[in-house]
Amino acid sequence: MFLSKFYDTILPNWLCHNPLTFLVLKKNKIMKSDEKRSHRLNYLLKYYLTNPKESDLFQRAKQMGVTDSTAKDYIRTVIIQAQKICSK
Repeated sequence: MFLSKFYDTILPNWLCHNPLTFLVLKKNKIMKSDEKRSHRLNYLLKYYLTNPKESDLFQRAKQMGVTDSTAKDYIRTVIIQAQKICSK
């Protein structure tokens, strides 16, 4: 089925997995904006550490459905965090 490639239902009406939104309770789908930002930044940081190209990182951020300015903000934040990790 087409949707089965994008969503994996673990328990009926309980958990739903989407690669860009992570595990989210179906009953409690509304996440706080700072929680969404944190999840997105963690995902982008992991991606950037394996593929340190800013253009690819920008495309990943845009796939999350954010504006260009937000994507650029995410990139700056991720690069700073990656530099901190690499300097340790």
